[in-house]
Amino acid sequence: MIGDVDPETGYVMDIKTLKDLIRHNVTDVYDHKNLNLDVEDFKTVNPTAENIARIIYEKLRERMSDQLELKITLYETARNIVEYPGH
Repeated sequence: MIGDVDPETGYVMDIKTLKDLIRHNVTDVYDHKNLNLDVEDFKTVNPTAENIARIIYEKLRERMSDQLELKITLYETARNIVEYPGH
């Protein structure tokens, strides 16, 4: 995430706010689930690493300030990494 540092807080975005946003919209929804069967986001979309990164980006982007730059990096394995910058 890239943005201007708030001179009052010293943060680009409060880390607890970011953590809660990720937990509520990503971890709680996807963790320990069969993405093909249990997750509505993938009822009609193949849950490839590329599609997962894109959907996570879309979920977080709509809940964050437009002034912040967001890029999702998804580590499927140590050697299989996907980045989605939203372009």
